[in-house]
Amino acid sequence: MPKASARKSPNRKSNSRKPSARKVVLAYSGGLDTSVILKWLQDHYDCEVITFTADIGQGEELEPARQKAKKFGVKKIYVEDLREEFVRDFVFPMFRANTVYEGEYLLGTSIARPLIAKHLVEIAKKEGADCISHGATGKGNDQVRFELGAYALMPDVKVIAPWREWDLLSRDKLLAYADEHGIPVDYKKRKGEAPFSMDANLLHISYEGGVLEDPSRPPPAQGMWRLTVPVEKAPSRPEEISLEFVKGDLVSINGKKMKAHALLAELNRLGGKHGIGRLDLVENRYVGMKSRGCYETPGGTILLRAHRAIESITLDREVAHLKDDLMPRYASLIYNGYWWSPEREAMQVLIDHTQRNVTGTVRLKLFKGNVIVTGRESKRSLFDARISTFDDDGGAYNQADAGGFIKLNALRMRIAAKRRS
Repeated sequence: MPKASARKSPNRKSNSRKPSARKVVLAYSGGLDTSVILKWLQDHYDCEVITFTADIGQGEELEPARQKAKKFGVKKIYVEDLREEFVRDFVFPMFRANTVYEGEYLLGTSIARPLIAKHLVEIAKKEGADCISHGATGKGNDQVRFELGAYALMPDVKVIAPWREWDLLSRDKLLAYADEHGIPVDYKKRKGEAPFSMDANLLHISYEGGVLEDPSRPPPAQGMWRLTVPVEKAPSRPEEISLEFVKGDLVSINGKKMKAHALLAELNRLGGKHGIGRLDLVENRYVGMKSRGCYETPGGTILLRAHRAIESITLDREVAHLKDDLMPRYASLIYNGYWWSPEREAMQVLIDHTQRNVTGTVRLKLFKGNVIVTGRESKRSLFDARISTFDDDGGAYNQADAGGFIKLNALRMRIAAKRRS
């Protein structure tokens, strides 16, 4: 195990105050940042560090993270498969609301943070830890999301956020610290060949920073878009699929029932094959700045279109409009880190109530970046062809009733017009 350095270090900001820490649970990926944080916590806080690594479908082998933690003397190492919980208890409830932030973003990063915070706190309570720690920077949203979640679930927990304390604020300083303490570094990180940062889970991959910080510049042709093919290379023939929903949640694809995480993985495969779900966005961060991000959400893009389609025949008009009114607020709560807040939980009760009859099947055509609805059916459909037909309805609807309806709704405007004249 590498030898710990003295607790007083030039890598610590002189004007920062250090809380006491006895035992810390660290959200640990095994990458450069959190590997440096692991060693830094041991050096600067002289504390026991417990690592927690979550498998939420990022597609990386997690065993190297375990081995890195062992190398630095970590005795308690948690590596947990949270893919099913992530999709079942976080992604699906969010999609019941048709949630989109600022008209475009499907919240792939945002929705993973409350799950990680939940497990950080559960491990802290189990192990008797007094602190948690994470690798989010002081400029981003994730610090807020992790910490709001932690405080909501463990009010007296202490949070150590190294990026708000140390002066290792450049890649070169991180690499120098890693070299000094024998921390293995990925070759591409060392050579600066990763021109942006990535965050992946079963719902999406995000790309930020580096060359993407100029919003006028197109994304690089190499290295990005790992889930989807370019639309130019997508199949020249459309693919038709059917999705079945029960109470607002996806339960099968093409008649095949699967667990929640397997369903989303299959939608990702189908969407990626057809170039669906790419997004280049400048968004407003909660901390006040604008940020450019590029996102791949193939499965989520298909799921959103299909869910709205099944709602179109099963939801009452005013309920559907109420959901649309509430959705931007609900999306902001998730984006800003308030998943565990009482207002989000109250809204979720309402949203879930609206989904009681959102059951049925949607048929879709996937073609060169497009998700095209070709049909929807439900035993609980509110669509009545006898009333809506343009042909003879046999008296199901009296068209003469429309005249009084229109006059009553025009009454206030007619009064106002007479006043003006």
